[in-house]
Amino acid sequence: MLVFQVLLDCGAVQADALTVDRLASLEKYIQTAVLPRDSILATEVEWLKSIKADLVVSDVVPVACRAAADAGIRAVCCTNFSWDFIYADYVMAAGYHNRSIIWQIAEDYSHCEFVIRLPGYCPMPAFRDVIDVPLVVRRLHKTREQVRKELGILDSQKVLIYNFGGQPAGWKLKKEYLPEGWICLVCGASEDHEVPSNFVKLPKDFYTPDAIAASDVMLGKIGYGTTSEALAYKVPLVFVRRDYFNEEPFLRNMIEHYQAGVEMIRRDLLIGHWAPYIQRAVALKPSYDGGVNGGEVAARLLQDTALGQYHASHGLSGARRLRDAIVLGYQLQRIIGKDIAIPAWYSLAQNELSSRTQLPNKEVVDNSSLTKENDYFAILHGDHQGLPDTLGFLKSLAEIQSSCSPQNNNKFQTREHLAAAAMFNWEEEIFLSRAPGRLDVMGGIADYSGSLVLQMPTREACHVAIQRNHPSKQKLWKHAQARQPKDGCTAVLQIVSFGSELGNRGPTFDMDLSDFVEDGQPITYEKAYNYFARDPAQKWAAYVAGTILVLMTELGIRFEDSISILVSSGVPEGKGVSSSAAVEVASMTAVAAAHGLNIDPRHLALLCQKVENHIVGAPCGVMDQMASTCGEADKLLAMVCQPAEVLGLVDIPPTVRFWGIDSGIRHSVGGSDYKSVRVGAFMGRKIIKSAASVELRSSLSNISSAQQINGFNPDEADEDSKDLLEMEASLDYLCNLSPHRYEASYATRLPESLSGQEFVEKYLDHDDSVTKIDKERNYAVRAPTRHPIYENFRVKAFKALLSAAPSNDQLSALGELMYQCHFSYSACGLGSNGTDRLVSLVQEMQHSKSSKSEGGTLYGAKITGGGSGGTVCVVGRNCLRSNEQLIEIQQRYKSATGFLPYVFEGSSPGAAKFGHLQIRLRS
Repeated sequence: MLVFQVLLDCGAVQADALTVDRLASLEKYIQTAVLPRDSILATEVEWLKSIKADLVVSDVVPVACRAAADAGIRAVCCTNFSWDFIYADYVMAAGYHNRSIIWQIAEDYSHCEFVIRLPGYCPMPAFRDVIDVPLVVRRLHKTREQVRKELGILDSQKVLIYNFGGQPAGWKLKKEYLPEGWICLVCGASEDHEVPSNFVKLPKDFYTPDAIAASDVMLGKIGYGTTSEALAYKVPLVFVRRDYFNEEPFLRNMIEHYQAGVEMIRRDLLIGHWAPYIQRAVALKPSYDGGVNGGEVAARLLQDTALGQYHASHGLSGARRLRDAIVLGYQLQRIIGKDIAIPAWYSLAQNELSSRTQLPNKEVVDNSSLTKENDYFAILHGDHQGLPDTLGFLKSLAEIQSSCSPQNNNKFQTREHLAAAAMFNWEEEIFLSRAPGRLDVMGGIADYSGSLVLQMPTREACHVAIQRNHPSKQKLWKHAQARQPKDGCTAVLQIVSFGSELGNRGPTFDMDLSDFVEDGQPITYEKAYNYFARDPAQKWAAYVAGTILVLMTELGIRFEDSISILVSSGVPEGKGVSSSAAVEVASMTAVAAAHGLNIDPRHLALLCQKVENHIVGAPCGVMDQMASTCGEADKLLAMVCQPAEVLGLVDIPPTVRFWGIDSGIRHSVGGSDYKSVRVGAFMGRKIIKSAASVELRSSLSNISSAQQINGFNPDEADEDSKDLLEMEASLDYLCNLSPHRYEASYATRLPESLSGQEFVEKYLDHDDSVTKIDKERNYAVRAPTRHPIYENFRVKAFKALLSAAPSNDQLSALGELMYQCHFSYSACGLGSNGTDRLVSLVQEMQHSKSSKSEGGTLYGAKITGGGSGGTVCVVGRNCLRSNEQLIEIQQRYKSATGFLPYVFEGSSPGAAKFGHLQIRLRS
């Protein structure tokens, strides 16, 4: 038999043993299997025909399934995951223009006869049918006793096997990493990799399954091979989360279901804090008792299929496929548009998804159906104000507490619930805070240039529950407990984030609060940024834990007690409605309440901005945190961002209403587009200041010369012109320059764009403390500079119009200002296909014959926040017909893109207005 090797796909490119490089993976797949697709198919079809193949068996290579179909040959895949599911996450990171890759992979899989599905499987909706088999496990060659004897391991010794898929390079191993009396077998170590005396390098050709079966505990990452062997040989697995590989949660659930796994946080892996995890794992009793002969079962299926027998039902297995498609649909829901026809079952899944997975605050909550909060918590301070989401959060706390009860037999508690239940002392007081997201009505990215902004707090909000305890009384997770010094206790911060399974992040985070202190002083923000950035799965904790460091640094607060924090946010991420600000504000409000700190709302918002700018590393202005803190329900917060002067609250007229429509395109203020536009605006300010300075010097020089020659009296000079130039030469915020002065004196002096190198050579620096200039990059300058100058004028006009007499002209003018803002965003490079499409749909609706005959209902729309996707704000008449038109826009957008947009409607109080709750569990 002739065998030829050819690369048909590339899998996932790993930056290191624990991190997949999503963009590199997608790019390599494009180069490997997308661009040369036609030639690959032609070559493979010709080869299959030449060898007269009867069956193509693939380890889930998409193009192999299509090649088999083109050659008229049956194809079967054998796998626990499919690449359409894995790459869906990468497409979200790379951008919607790559979405056709997913549909092409799914279309290739649809030509497969059936898939032999292994345990711990991911959703696989593209395959026509499925046959499940037991675990496929490599057979052992030697007994446990033979291996241990060969390696010189005593019967009394405990053995850890260190197995990261042959990628341990760069991780220094130390003797003290292991518990006393343990030895560690290291797989895949290079010849020059030195190990301590209690570590043993396995030879390159050593058969790994034999070593695993001879060990007491395995330390590694989760993959199918590791998982199957841990279960089959009943060897507990201490695993470290691998970032950006969607296969992992399904395998992890299987491991934990059979009590065979313990998760180690990456930080503890790298610093060698292994012992508590190993000791916890060795106490487990793995309970897997299923079959391990999946290889034999699969071999018989393949043999029968090759001989012409049919095992597949040729049905679509509708219920299973729909369920899988719903999960995959979640991965793809932010990918806007389509290049080729979306299979029917994806569309069905989207309908099902929209009806089943509404966001928490969007659900209709019947207060009468909720158990009254007084039935389980006594409220010692504050008022829940009847907010449905707060009542729901109180109920969820009660459910978490009840899971601690011995009478609770629910074995399927999420890890977040279990971790939260284990960290609170339920007999002690707990403090609750609430902070909403915000809908950017006007102002947007002009905030960092000092503009007036108008912001409305959303109905969706983040809740935080916090408890402080003396370190000696704190309930600690086992690995955190093991870090405690033998001669006392140290304060520990523990955080649980609900909803972690919906994103690629770890559900828990913990640290010793002493990590925030160095030589008796708080660590620098730069060190804190690096501390959180080193583990992508736990970087989210910077938004929460960062509030503690900022309070230490800016207010001199010292935290001596341990702190437990639960975060539960209903503000959707990546949609441009300030989910991050809501988390920061809710967290700092809760920390302040628990520690008796009285922080002015404005000051608290400014402190939260420092968290985002310096610890998270996102260069946002302060309007998000101010709106989340100081906003009030059904009002617009008017604020001049210089840096944060609240002018007051603007009533929304009863005839006017604002909505937000999610474009489905993920937005991030940490993204390069937002940063480059901000850099361009600050470059423009520096150029204007420089030009004004030159003109001022020239003017003063001319006055001096005229005085000497003609006896000119300087008092007769144009003092107003001089004062104007002085102001512009020291321009602190771009928005303090009026549009007419910009057009008269500076518009033509600004370049359309400028390289970082050219700017630095001429102006040295752009004077922005939260961004840096990349000398190799070319920056747009004129449009980012022009935008905030005109936006400030638009927002002032918008605010004045809101107090005008109700009329169609009022609504039309408000809408026109929003349209102008939207197109100015696009000129800066912050537009997107999805937001442009939504704005166009509003325009079409506004100018349709039916709207004109009815007097119109929708009047304008604009992109919000940092742009480049996210949410569009819509203004319209407050009437039923407006809601009907929004529903029509939703459906038209879905028909064009395959994505049903979420609509933000309603408002709620900001964190300062809500205050905080202080609660205690009733006996």
